[in-house]
Amino acid sequence: MIDKERNPSAADTGAWPALTLPQMLREQARGQPGGIAIRQKDFGIWKPISWSEYWARACRVGLGLRALGLGTGGRVAIVSENRVEWLLAQMGAGAVGGVAVGVYATSPAEEMGYVLEHADVELVVCEDQEQTDKVLQVAGRLPQLRRIVMIESKGLRSYAPAERDRIVTFAEVEADGARREADELAALDAMLDRQTLDDTGLMIYTSGSTGKPKGAMLSYRNMRGVAPGIAERLAMSRDSVHLSYLPLCHVAEQMLSTFVPIYLGAQVNFGESIRTVQEDLREVAPTIFLGVPRIWEKLHAAISIKMQEAGRVQQWLYRRALAARAPFLEKSPAQYTGAERLTYWLWYWLVLRALQNFIGLRRVRVAMTGAAPIPPDVVRYFRKLGVPLVEVYGLTESAGMIFGQHPDRVKVGTVGEPILGVEWRMGEAGELLVRGDMVFQGYYKNPGATAETVRDGWLHTGDVVAEEGGRVRIVDRLKDIMITAGGKNLTPSEIENAVKGSPYVKECIVIADGRKYVSALIQLEFDTVGKWAESRRIAFTHFRSLAESAQVRELIQQEIARANAGLAPVAQIKRFHLLTKELDHDDGEVTATMKVRRASIYRSYAGEIEALYIEETTA
Repeated sequence: MIDKERNPSAADTGAWPALTLPQMLREQARGQPGGIAIRQKDFGIWKPISWSEYWARACRVGLGLRALGLGTGGRVAIVSENRVEWLLAQMGAGAVGGVAVGVYATSPAEEMGYVLEHADVELVVCEDQEQTDKVLQVAGRLPQLRRIVMIESKGLRSYAPAERDRIVTFAEVEADGARREADELAALDAMLDRQTLDDTGLMIYTSGSTGKPKGAMLSYRNMRGVAPGIAERLAMSRDSVHLSYLPLCHVAEQMLSTFVPIYLGAQVNFGESIRTVQEDLREVAPTIFLGVPRIWEKLHAAISIKMQEAGRVQQWLYRRALAARAPFLEKSPAQYTGAERLTYWLWYWLVLRALQNFIGLRRVRVAMTGAAPIPPDVVRYFRKLGVPLVEVYGLTESAGMIFGQHPDRVKVGTVGEPILGVEWRMGEAGELLVRGDMVFQGYYKNPGATAETVRDGWLHTGDVVAEEGGRVRIVDRLKDIMITAGGKNLTPSEIENAVKGSPYVKECIVIADGRKYVSALIQLEFDTVGKWAESRRIAFTHFRSLAESAQVRELIQQEIARANAGLAPVAQIKRFHLLTKELDHDDGEVTATMKVRRASIYRSYAGEIEALYIEETTA
């Protein structure tokens, strides 16, 4: 076993108060009552919420939830897009000893029902009628469900009396809590004083890409354990500004919307909708930004479309700018030589500034990608644009980010170095093992899976890693490593990311296990390929007709040839099939976080996969 431990002294994180998240929120309200904690955009207007108002409203919501029957350790599910009520429900529940359980708003009723039933949920906070309808659809299997709390009350009158009796509005819960403040706030404070870091504060369900989702229990110690290292690595401070848009039921968004901001006293912004993110980015001009690979791939595609529409001179300048930035893309601005500074600022004013404004990231100090592998070419692309994009790594079970590239030591294709408080080493088969306060409490009602995942205090991540110059590179998931018929080990994510570096490819699913050669299922990036087809007057009417075009197939063949040029011969894709529909969460092909469910796709496209090999033998 290779030992690469990092064991910092307690002094590294000792300056952070030994307080739970709700206790820390109370301290921020006392220490900077008038400071802006949250801004939310409603009907085009950004409305600020101070720390004192944040705490006061959370207390009222907490008292209101307790009046509905929430007890110590009781679970409150939240099904909503990101908005201030999400945090008020989470922090309010935490203030009275409850546990928040996030549920993806995109989940179909059956998937939602599984989580609500498994978590033994007592109350469900729903954003609107659509989410309420899904809960009511599965309510028969939720014996512990007391009430449904509806944030937006539109459509409330349409429910039958029996259903209406189970529903209360968020405004009513908060108003009820306000009426109880005079008599019960002192008791809430006393209850909060007794809260400990070892209390469970949050349950996050895993994506379920290989089976049923598991409920990971995070303690307040886990949240505090990860926060200092994240703040240090990302140079976050009280002045940091964040736009919250990734689902709050995902640990990546939790760490940047609750864990770190509440300890630091930094500002979080909520836009109007997930559909207005790019506009919101321009208005907020965040100093820190996290995007999952799919976000960066979409931004890459959006710029590609914009440049296809540009004139020849603009396209020429764009290509020259990217070429000029390539030699020093891994450096931070502080490391630029005089000539490199001159080169950057020349192209900044000619080209890059406009593109940074277009994606809303001109003022970002640190941009991150995490939660899934990303094509290295996409990272290089944004760094050429002057966006300080770094790769980070973490898991739900580690309470968020535990590795991240240092801005002055960037090596594309790695996730950098461990953050403060993380011990790590490589176990059998190169599996990454980590230990520290951030390692989760375990899976709810699943001691077997917990014992398999955490052994002797070490979290077995399931990810195979390699070390390169003091930095860690994620090779692939241990369970995803494929062995060809010739006995060669392949890492599918490396092959897939090479292909997905193309702005014309949205998804690539490799087939190689037990096969004579590598093949792949390819999903088009519809907008980019559609714009390409229009510019060449190639007729199409919908996704399927575009995918079946001979010219489009030739385009993708060229993109695969480009990717193959950077791969070992045994890893090169020999044949591919273009999917004629987009992969769908409702069809069980991807998770709520858009992770591919390989086993499901292999079953759904068994015929197409076999044809990739049968045709070769009959050719």
